[in-house]
Amino acid sequence: MDIEALRQWIAQRDSYSILETVDVHTGERTVLKEYDTVIEAPNWTKDGRFLIYNKGGKMVSYELATGEDKEIDTGFAIDCNNDHVLSPDNAELAVSHFTNEDATSRIYIVPISGGEPKLVTDKGPSYLHGWSPDGERLAYCAERGGQYDIYTISVNGGPETQLTDEPGLDDGPEYSPDGRHIWFNSTRSGLMQVWRMDVDGSNQTHMVNEEANCWFPHVSPNGRLVTYIAYAKGDVEPGDHPPNKNVELRLIPAEGGTSKTIVKLFGGQGTINVNSWSPDNRTIAFVSYRLK
Repeated sequence: MDIEALRQWIAQRDSYSILETVDVHTGERTVLKEYDTVIEAPNWTKDGRFLIYNKGGKMVSYELATGEDKEIDTGFAIDCNNDHVLSPDNAELAVSHFTNEDATSRIYIVPISGGEPKLVTDKGPSYLHGWSPDGERLAYCAERGGQYDIYTISVNGGPETQLTDEPGLDDGPEYSPDGRHIWFNSTRSGLMQVWRMDVDGSNQTHMVNEEANCWFPHVSPNGRLVTYIAYAKGDVEPGDHPPNKNVELRLIPAEGGTSKTIVKLFGGQGTINVNSWSPDNRTIAFVSYRLK
């Protein structure tokens, strides 16, 4: 697929988008803004002022106080997907951009104020999901030799470190705020489920075992809670996370335990691919959709 075909494929997703927040304690939903096109995957800045999302391959900041959207200058990286993460100090933004040569996702870093992207991963496809709390490494899902696994790499590039090698898809790696663990999702047990491992790949532990396909665990800033998106069993293949499905956002304690549903919505792909916890640990930003 060349890059223009990829852009046309993205444009075929014909939905309205609703940027929302939900209070994880009360379940109260707040609509921030509605769009007549697809936006995806909000990140919350650590000062609580902005949400960063992707729209049509571009990166955009939304100011909560004013409702103003402003495009972020990402140089040549204008085919970004919904896998993007802010650096711990929020000075930089790492994006997954489909490179022109082969329309394959690779990871780049740009200043949050705008500028030319710096390539991090030479190999593709690579889909970013986590930035270590010390600012030194990125965690991502990558396909190498026909198998999708979890990898980490220095923010300066160089050799990548493979952390998983079980059969099936491993995806969505995200560091815990204390830097001790990486949360991820895996189909290794049959359904897509939530797992956690030490940052060196050891002690891979099944944290959520439910009769659902569970994707993209996101840890609250204080490290106490984890939210994720759940598709009903049988509604999707375990290794797929399509848009335009009835899904749930669920919550568990970080030490494990019984989950609770905090919101039901029409969404899926693009709803909560990256961490979108508010700095005060109370609210999650997400995107729901409505068909045109």
